[in-house]
Amino acid sequence: MSDAAADVSLRADSGRGLASVLPDEQCEWLETDGLGGFACGTVGGLRTRRYHGLLIAATTPPAGRTMLVNGVDAWIETPQGRLTLLPQRYAPGVVHPQRCAEIASFTTEPWPRWTWRLPDGSRLEHELFMPHGAAQCAMAWRLRSASGPAALHVRPLVSSRDYHALHHENPALRFDAEVNGERVRWRPYVVHPPIEAVSSGAYRHEPVWYRQFLYEQEHRRGFDCVEDLASPGVFTFNLARGDAVLIVSADQVEIDEPEESLRSAAEMMRGLAAVERLRRSRFATPLDRAADAYFVQRGPHRTIIAGYPWFADWGRDTFIAMRGLYIASGGLEEAESILLGWAGTVSQGMLPNRFPDSASSGAACAPEFNSVDASLWYVIAVHEFLEAAQRANLAISGHTLATLRKAVCEIVGGYTCGTRYGIRPDDDGLLAAGERRQQLTWMDARVGDREITPRIGKPVEVQALWINALWIAGAFDGRWKALHAKARAAFARRFWNDDRACLYDVVDVDHVAGAVDASVRPNQIFAVGGLPLQIIEGERAKAIVERVERDLLTPLGLRSLGPQESGYAGRYEGGPHERDAAYHQGTVWPWLIGPFVEAWVRVHGHDDAARREARQRFLGPLMAHLDTAGLGHISEIADAEIPHQPRGCPFQAWSLGELLRLQRSVLVDQNIGRNEAQESQEESNRRTVRAGVYQT
Repeated sequence: MSDAAADVSLRADSGRGLASVLPDEQCEWLETDGLGGFACGTVGGLRTRRYHGLLIAATTPPAGRTMLVNGVDAWIETPQGRLTLLPQRYAPGVVHPQRCAEIASFTTEPWPRWTWRLPDGSRLEHELFMPHGAAQCAMAWRLRSASGPAALHVRPLVSSRDYHALHHENPALRFDAEVNGERVRWRPYVVHPPIEAVSSGAYRHEPVWYRQFLYEQEHRRGFDCVEDLASPGVFTFNLARGDAVLIVSADQVEIDEPEESLRSAAEMMRGLAAVERLRRSRFATPLDRAADAYFVQRGPHRTIIAGYPWFADWGRDTFIAMRGLYIASGGLEEAESILLGWAGTVSQGMLPNRFPDSASSGAACAPEFNSVDASLWYVIAVHEFLEAAQRANLAISGHTLATLRKAVCEIVGGYTCGTRYGIRPDDDGLLAAGERRQQLTWMDARVGDREITPRIGKPVEVQALWINALWIAGAFDGRWKALHAKARAAFARRFWNDDRACLYDVVDVDHVAGAVDASVRPNQIFAVGGLPLQIIEGERAKAIVERVERDLLTPLGLRSLGPQESGYAGRYEGGPHERDAAYHQGTVWPWLIGPFVEAWVRVHGHDDAARREARQRFLGPLMAHLDTAGLGHISEIADAEIPHQPRGCPFQAWSLGELLRLQRSVLVDQNIGRNEAQESQEESNRRTVRAGVYQT
């Protein structure tokens, strides 16, 4: 077993036949419904986050996410006695019960599936998945090699709350149940959708409160971490008669055919599983299936969820992530839908960076225009989409082409005229931006009223994006060409730091002419890699890459600040203030490995030999990371210091997107061709542990 696999292997004391060491709580699984809803949890079953649950539904897709079913309490009764399947953690840190069934194996293929080893030698299998396009979670349990009768009891734990919030015992919650054959319906609160359960078992209405669940990850992150959950009743299944089936849904799921409501739970489960298994089999690799998790509906078009479990769709993240998730991976229809959907949101040259998600309001809040770079990343994505379509001989409709060109020109034109937050071209052609109390770049952390990395003035990566955007827009309208040439010349003249043989991070700091920030940060890499147009070439480009590699490169990505710099933080831990203060002060960002590797290849010959060496040196640690933290995905961030503990969001779109962009575009070996290279990578993917079974 590989070292990565060992991190998620499930350890047990074979002498007792029961798990004596809880499975690694850091390993998490994810299921999504294509609407913004999801289910997630840990391999061992302990809920460690407020976001761990079985049914989080997007009531106004992809927003309005509501935690409906947090989990279940489940136990099995056999002639040998009663045995709990899933442990629970209660305040002040008590795990109950101490003795649970031993998890013999776990797999994420084609969806999460556990196998418990029971004391009599029989095995109980459990699987769950979310059907695509519906706010549902389908669960089944089956007994293998049983030596006698067995009854399974399952208690749903519900809250019906905003997915960011916590729930506490209160008299307003309604335990009422409507029972109609195999269907049971609850509506704990009238402001949230009802919950419908369809089961193959017998339901007994028996309302109880489970009090003071403790969420360890929330505790470590300095948040409120204790919650009470309601359980309206218990489902009992006779496993000797067949599979136990429980399907929970937000009672807003539309039934396509009237006959659907007459089907039994077992029939529904077979039908849903067959359709979903076929859908997932059409993805070429596990990474392609992972990419699909971020692709969701917003109105008539599509967008990208920035990360699970707590991010919504963010403009900047969407346009960065889609380059690898869809454009480089051949999902041009999906990319077109995303770009068309966002094209209609341009305001004064700016695209929203965020659509706040509020379940309590019943609708998404007003979009936030608070980013200088999101709009410029959109221009980059449009360019790469059109280039990919041309390579694939894909005809782009006149409507699509006109819409995308119009959006690009509105963005560049809006910036040229000047827009919010002091965003405007200066006399040197470079783009100035920023005001106090605003964080406009991707380094946007703040503590209270203090911006940790304000970067007011002319940030280096913003200039690289601006120059690229002018170059791209110049192909649509020649009036941008002169400004492009002016800005590019000024960039080469003003950003080079001869003392440190790299680029300044910001020039004209705080809009003071000549003031510079010489901190060694990863943003300079975009002048060499990560964008279609390379801004700096030759020896200076090589020096930039060498500086970034020496000071910032880690196995999981680039540090956000060099260790020798003032304010460097090696660990991302503590409460919200401590973590926000470290967010861009050294913390590693895996998505930055994409532009770095592209820059590295460009300055090392830009040939197949350089690409092969880059694959060998830089991709291995990222592939190994797929077996830890968010299984099959790449984390948002990691500690700057060894062992580079994964932190932040365990399922992050742009982190996975940049890995795919490297595999499918930047590092493709031209000698063997794109198809053969991709097939080779797919075979490598199939050999990784995440596609197999984690077992003792």
